[in-house]
Amino acid sequence: MLKYKDIISEMTLEEKASMMSGGNFWNTTAIDRLGIPSIMLTDGPHGLRKQGGKADHIGLNKSIPATCFPPAATLANSWDLELLDDVGRYIGKEAASEQVSVLLGPGLNIKRNPLCGRNFEYFSEDPYLSGKLAAYMIKGIQSTGISACPKHYAVNSQEHMRMTIDEVVDERALRELYLEGFRYAVEEGKPKTLMTSYNKVNSQYANENTHLMQEILYDEWNYEGVVVTDWGGNNDRVKGLLAGNQLEMPSTGGITDKEIVDAVRSGELSESVLDESVDRLLNLIFETRKTLNETTEEVDMEKHHSKAIDAARRSMVLLKNEGGILPLQSEQSVAIIGDFAKNPRYQGAGSSLINPTKVDNAWDQLSQSGLTVIGYEQGFKRFGGRINTLKNNALKLAKQADVILVFLGLDEGSEAEGSDRENMRLRENQLELVSELTKVHEYIVVVLSGGSAIEMPFAKNVKAILHGYLGGQGGGSALRDIILGNYNPSGKLAETYPLKYEDVSSAPYYPGLEATSEHRESIYIGYRYFDTKKIPVLFPFGHGLSYTEFHYDALKITDQFVSFTIKNIGSKAGEEIAQLYIKALASTVFRPNKELKGFIKVYLEANESKEVTIDLGEHAFSYYNTLINGWSVESGSYELQVGSSIDDIRLSDTMEIKGDDAEHSYDQALHEKYYAADVHNINDQEFHQLLGYTPPNPSWDRKKKLGYNDTIAQGRYKKGLGKVLYLIVILANKFLFLIGKPLQANNVMFIKNMPFRQIPRFSQGKISKRMMDRVLKLINLW
Repeated sequence: MLKYKDIISEMTLEEKASMMSGGNFWNTTAIDRLGIPSIMLTDGPHGLRKQGGKADHIGLNKSIPATCFPPAATLANSWDLELLDDVGRYIGKEAASEQVSVLLGPGLNIKRNPLCGRNFEYFSEDPYLSGKLAAYMIKGIQSTGISACPKHYAVNSQEHMRMTIDEVVDERALRELYLEGFRYAVEEGKPKTLMTSYNKVNSQYANENTHLMQEILYDEWNYEGVVVTDWGGNNDRVKGLLAGNQLEMPSTGGITDKEIVDAVRSGELSESVLDESVDRLLNLIFETRKTLNETTEEVDMEKHHSKAIDAARRSMVLLKNEGGILPLQSEQSVAIIGDFAKNPRYQGAGSSLINPTKVDNAWDQLSQSGLTVIGYEQGFKRFGGRINTLKNNALKLAKQADVILVFLGLDEGSEAEGSDRENMRLRENQLELVSELTKVHEYIVVVLSGGSAIEMPFAKNVKAILHGYLGGQGGGSALRDIILGNYNPSGKLAETYPLKYEDVSSAPYYPGLEATSEHRESIYIGYRYFDTKKIPVLFPFGHGLSYTEFHYDALKITDQFVSFTIKNIGSKAGEEIAQLYIKALASTVFRPNKELKGFIKVYLEANESKEVTIDLGEHAFSYYNTLINGWSVESGSYELQVGSSIDDIRLSDTMEIKGDDAEHSYDQALHEKYYAADVHNINDQEFHQLLGYTPPNPSWDRKKKLGYNDTIAQGRYKKGLGKVLYLIVILANKFLFLIGKPLQANNVMFIKNMPFRQIPRFSQGKISKRMMDRVLKLINLW
């Protein structure tokens, strides 16, 4: 039943088609004669990025000032559902005050591999944690009356060739890892809008994937909102509509409107499908416009800055604190070393680049705090390269202090939308500096900046490591409060920190070759791999220290919940994040050793104790059974473990579960390596058997002629114009790096990976399809 049947009956076919694509870069199409207004969709996800002037999607042009909250990778370390609700509400208020109807966020793709260039925008390697945090952030955003837009649905696990790559993943891993977080976000957060990803999933573009869209999102999860493409993420407009996509963004200058009209007139597309899509979009437009028309409250930017500081404080992670060197004492003389102390790295780059209202830095905050700061030295060149004077000056200052604070991190060119990281290492000049410092001083505290896991060869040689992640605009004040002990750190890692990149389960397969990215590791990503295979890690999932200590006791288990008592046995008030893991003791299906199935964050005064309860969710004991295309529970014994991290289990007990014991397709002889979690050397036969089909060739056919679904990157294998276009992009990338514009350099890679089909659409017809035909013809001459 159409909610807006009367309006739709008055619309022409051409008007309906026009509504299925943007009116411009950020707005939907208005139809004035029917009173249908335009609404604005714009970037988040950790703040409002509304461009006041010329629009672009990749962060080249500045946006209006807005509060830059910590990105998702940082907020995830808080494990704090109420905080995510608060941050969402604050961002939603700013969006509503700027007449924005849809905020494009949160991002909740699973961190399959530490090198993904966009990991800073995502919550975790765990779908339960990701989904719960996303659901609360969505609730917060939508409490203001506008729409959140969780993204990117689905399996967007890399930036390399993201607009064309085929993510090849078995159905069980797809459901248990890559979709489960979205399920929580949709069913509990109830977003009004959802964004599809650029990539293919098992040979079908996500936006056209009827399994992802019709069978799962609509039929299984009962999603009632609007689905929007990522910007330029449409391949075949008619197939997208049939799969359940309502809105294509941005405007294509009418190119795809005509495709819809022609498809209806030819009978390829039923007009009733188009009507249903228009109806969903009208509901979003009228609901959010009503809110914006009634929005009168002015935003208190100072209050929002204070919330940004609070969010950063709650999310920073104390990884190491040997001898209780932190918090620092006022009488200690302190040397501050490292470029990141004065020039903080507080957010990522690309479409999420916020123009902050102000930015706190650690140097200003610490030097004005009453701490005995004896000086500052830059120590190293931010983007690499050796300058001995900087290092020598830092070593000289260090010898004069009681304690050294060394600020290290990933620079702006290291992680950004559009390109993946090359390795897990900090710049060599930073590593050289800290190595030299450990030779002349014993008391070194490393303060880290960055949005994803790094190797830390210095970890054993320094006294403390405080990870600020990307702290948003209030990160400098938050670091000050933790370093001085004004705030007791409570963050815990939402991702595992390996000792070295080669230990990562997906390392042999990431980021794929050219045409496909094969997920041969299946369900074994992050802690699911390290914990099962018993591979030592630098810092485990869920790890984080406090300035106090907590004792766990009195575990009780029922069919519906787990309860226990936590006591603060230290001298300072603090918060503890207790985590529930469940382990199947005798499974006939290959499974991780244990999986996160619940958590709770509790505040306790010194010597205070509380009984806390964690509910057992519907999938607490389940695995996804591909034979029945549904969730199954095996009967048997399960161990429920409660702890401070995955490697610090404090309480455990077993319970017997009566399951459905449905037949499954897994055989230990056929899937021997998966049962052993030995996934670094999965051969074609075993992977294809797990998939249930033979995937496409992972490499491009370098002899074939290039077409609309191919990219400028593939021009490298052609002579003449194809090679020239490719080299122009590569040279532009290198030139921008050389002149000190790493953000713009990374954004150029967006162009390299863009399919030819998108050039006429992105240019809104200024570069016509006929012109592209001629370009492709010239490319294919050689």
